[in-house]
Amino acid sequence: MKTTAVILSGPRDLSLGSLALNAPVAGDLVVEISHSGISTGTEKLFWSGTMPPFPGMGYPLVPGYEAAGQVVEAAPETGFKPGDRVFVPGANCFAPTEAGPVRGLFGAASRYLVTPAHRAVRIDAGLQAEGALLALAATARHALAGLNTALPDLIVGHGTLGRLLARLTIAAGGAAPMVWETRAERRHAMQGYPCVDPAEDPRRDYQAIYDASGDPQLLDSLIGRMAKGGEVVLAGFYTQPISFSFIPAFMKEARLRIAAEWAPEDMVATRALIESGALSLSDLITHTRQAVEAPEAYETAFTDPDCLKMILDWRATA
Repeated sequence: MKTTAVILSGPRDLSLGSLALNAPVAGDLVVEISHSGISTGTEKLFWSGTMPPFPGMGYPLVPGYEAAGQVVEAAPETGFKPGDRVFVPGANCFAPTEAGPVRGLFGAASRYLVTPAHRAVRIDAGLQAEGALLALAATARHALAGLNTALPDLIVGHGTLGRLLARLTIAAGGAAPMVWETRAERRHAMQGYPCVDPAEDPRRDYQAIYDASGDPQLLDSLIGRMAKGGEVVLAGFYTQPISFSFIPAFMKEARLRIAAEWAPEDMVATRALIESGALSLSDLITHTRQAVEAPEAYETAFTDPDCLKMILDWRATA
């Protein structure tokens, strides 16, 4: 079986091409993808060539870990049936070409995917392009969940992750957090919480600061804004070493926590929040392009400050 997929052959060398899929085996699904998302975190690093060493890294690769589509083949024992709408967090399902292997890092930007059924998540049929946001929403939930965690009273960054963190905080019954955003064009579309330039906020007693900016230079300034015994949660992805001045952190008895990617229980909880209406995925997608326009779409996603979230629409692609 053939599929059309986004192929990243090297830094800034991206095109649409035809690849063969590995044949499905017992327990697999074949999924026809309708929408896939472009991550401005890990995918941007692969695209720009600045990704730190990563297991399985190498070019060429099929990027992406956010895809929503429809099951077209499923064995009865999988628990799925053709027509089910699912989220797929990528797939390593591409057969080697004559030139060698094509890595599935993370393998979601493709018209068709073959994936083990246990990796797919059934979603509401009404979730179209928004269905591709499920991984990012579950990652935001993962940052908030767990033992001895506190809901944020300050979130740094009003990108897609920052907005989801704020919405999940309110959905969990927490007080509306303060959100900082340095870009004026992103200080909008709040849903029950304020968003300001950090220079306009004099407060210095935050208990739980969640950094969704990915900026490794902010830690000292964030520690200066926390209450004694407060916590900074690094919820973004950081490519440079992170350091901080010890004395101010010592005086504050600061705590530091790193939030990783979502776990299966986060996906279950996030899906329940979406289906109940407690969590909205609206107004997070700012740009949509046809899959045939993938090179231009990736360029826009990574270089246009007005692009909060770019979605590729695969429905017109063979």
